[in-house]
Amino acid sequence: MQAWRVHTPGEPSEAMRLEEVPEPVPGEGEVRLKVLAANVNFPDALLARGQYQIRPPLPFTPGVEICGETEDGRRVIANPSLPHGGFAEYVTASARALLPAPDTLDDAEAAALHIGYQTGWFGLHRRARLRSGETLLVHAAAGGVGSAAVQLGKAAGATVIGVVGGKAKARTAEELGCDLVIDRTADDTARIAARVKEFTGGRGADVVYDPVGGEAYTASAKCVAFEGRIVVVGFASGTVPAPALNHALVKNYAVLGLHWGLYAAKDPGAVLACHTELTRLAAEGAVKPLVTERVPLAGAADAVQRVADGTTAGRLVVVPALDGGGSR
Repeated sequence: MQAWRVHTPGEPSEAMRLEEVPEPVPGEGEVRLKVLAANVNFPDALLARGQYQIRPPLPFTPGVEICGETEDGRRVIANPSLPHGGFAEYVTASARALLPAPDTLDDAEAAALHIGYQTGWFGLHRRARLRSGETLLVHAAAGGVGSAAVQLGKAAGATVIGVVGGKAKARTAEELGCDLVIDRTADDTARIAARVKEFTGGRGADVVYDPVGGEAYTASAKCVAFEGRIVVVGFASGTVPAPALNHALVKNYAVLGLHWGLYAAKDPGAVLACHTELTRLAAEGAVKPLVTERVPLAGAADAVQRVADGTTAGRLVVVPALDGGGSR
């Protein structure tokens, strides 16, 4: 089969190589899946760079979430077992962790429903306890992770403010349903905070969803409301902020960390329950992954690089069938 592999860590466009390799052999408790679609995530870039918290043995194939087909023809959502990641024609995955792909979503959309939406749901509901009528501020609102949070926030009855980088991404955020869109390329940190305060009548954002870090976190701390909650889900900016805890004390707000993978390890039942809720929301049309581009397997490295560079909106999904059906 064909698979992209990393032999030496580096930028995805240089480190990832498309090779002919043997099909992976399932281990105990695993199944082999045909890859129908593999969603591109920022962690795929971190894996290629050797910067992710999990470092699989070299060589390995990136790709942390897929929609796949079992040998008996079922469509499922899965996290491939590294080092045999999703940017390949076949993967192995834990049989116990397979989730049914929603009938209302196509393969690419189903592949993108998992990590980003699970992270959003746990962050907004389990950690921040977002309530209807509250104001939610989402950084990188037009990106894959941010767009999921925007949709989940609207589904929960929140007023959503989206922060984006550039006019094209601003249009995307507006189409997603953001009640206010702020272009960070036109406003500095102080101005972003001021616009949030102005829009909320001086109160600020009740919940902030931050996959960016750096200056985004600085803006968040300036405009979070009394008893507000800042949910930290990543550092796409490359800068890990150092929160001023005296500031959190003075303003009575909480800084909450969210690592979704811990739920998969420590409370898998909660992950299944979340998937059931996401499937219901998808069936109702309340959420639908924003797949902006479906690329063939041959274009996976370029897609991962573009996500790493922050030049994309929504989700890029690798669909092996676009290459002509695979090697077998």
